Amino acid sequence: MSTYTMLTLPGLYNSGDKHWQTHWERAFSDFHRVEQQDWDTPVCDDWVETLERAVAAAPGEVVLVAHSLACTLVAKWAEKYPRRIKGAFLVAPSDTEADSYPPGTTGFTPVPLLPLPFPSHVVVSRGDHYVTVARATAFAEAWGSQLTVLDGLGHIGSDSDLKMWQQGLALLNAFAATNYG
Repeated sequence: MSTYTMLTLPGLYNSGDKHWQTHWERAFSDFHRVEQQDWDTPVCDDWVETLERAVAAAPGEVVLVAHSLACTLVAKWAEKYPRRIKGAFLVAPSDTEADSYPPGTTGFTPVPLLPLPFPSHVVVSRGDHYVTVARATAFAEAWGSQLTVLDGLGHIGSDSDLKMWQQGLALLNAFAATNYG
């Protein structure tokens, strides 16, 4: 699919067998999951350090493919390690400051609202129970991200049962062609 190392970053509770990230990792040899030590009660500083080690060890240019809580992880990582990477594809960013966000995470608030030092694209769906379109739009604007708003995909995760999520692959490829292809 690409000549880059695509680091997939699952959110809270990891991405299971039905998740599009898992399907992409199985289908494309350049997609590699960053494994966190604690998926259920994550500590942001631990996740940031794990991501930094993964980026530093990755061969060649890196693209981050994040879902949910991992979108906040990318913003927190970029705040601490403002290194240039090829880009970040940020799907269904969770609003960790909202009352609807599940308890059990530490250090993921406030969500950084600073420009990311690399190209980025935020994808959100209307009806996502972890973020409103207005809040996702605010994240995208603050991060300097392109924004795509979809309909009817919920949180764009395992429950959406998107399998290979061809629409997501098309968005990722268009983002890549525009920003670093």
